[in-house]
Amino acid sequence: MAKILIVLVSQDIENIGETITESSAWEKLSQFLNLRIDFTKEISVSVLELLILITVIFITSIVLKVIYRILTRKVPEHDKGKFQVVFGYFKWLVYVIIFLVTLDSVGVNVTAIFAASAALLIGIGLALQTFFQDIISGVFILIDQSVQVGDIIELDGKVGRIEEIKLRTTRAVTIDNKVLIIPNHLYLTNILYNWTQNGSVTRENVEVGVAYGSDIRLVEKILINVANNHESILDDPKPLVLFTNFGDSSLNFKLVFTLNDSFISAIPKSDLRFAIDKAFKKNNISIPFPQRDIHIIDKNK
Repeated sequence: MAKILIVLVSQDIENIGETITESSAWEKLSQFLNLRIDFTKEISVSVLELLILITVIFITSIVLKVIYRILTRKVPEHDKGKFQVVFGYFKWLVYVIIFLVTLDSVGVNVTAIFAASAALLIGIGLALQTFFQDIISGVFILIDQSVQVGDIIELDGKVGRIEEIKLRTTRAVTIDNKVLIIPNHLYLTNILYNWTQNGSVTRENVEVGVAYGSDIRLVEKILINVANNHESILDDPKPLVLFTNFGDSSLNFKLVFTLNDSFISAIPKSDLRFAIDKAFKKNNISIPFPQRDIHIIDKNK
């Protein structure tokens, strides 16, 4: 009987010990989760709140990936890269909103966070004003597709072929293989010429003046022949000569022709000028230079 009593007492003591141990472990876990990290006097976050925040961000990340896959199922392959860039910035905006809403839900003073970082945010905003202009412009470019890779553009007198479009900058290569890094906000503040938006075929021209008294029909014939003999100039539409004006010192003409690659238009234009000068000399047609008659008045007479 005494042995049975001793055994029962021992089991009770063991159960009490386990209960005390479990209670102690829970208290330690509870103390750890309620441990607070003080960033400032008004901003304090507990470990539990951080874990909740991390969990919510993780779930949000999974949901955004699912949404992205659903939205891009029917998007053409060549447009997925552009959509991914735009969606990336939307994703970060969602993260910021979820972050602030979660902190406010668990009891963190979000107003204090804004108040503490107000001066910093204003300074960053002023410093990054142009940066955000570039980003917004880049989004507009990707959405409305006013400029695409492969287009030949002219901006501020500089001509280049678009090689890469990013959210902040556009990279273009000039005819002499120099790289232009164009901030995207320039597309909103400057006039942009897209040479190839309607196709790679463009109409170009070369202007020339001849002396008064020249046979203008012969001039027209020479210009047409020069254009027809150049391998880079298309036969359709045919080259055209326009008699543009009676200048101060010359009769002005414009040779209009069509090229398949306007990016290298400077080369055929140069070839045409060489050929025109040679043909004019052969046919005794002179290209005049400005002349002025000076009359000297002698007041002593």
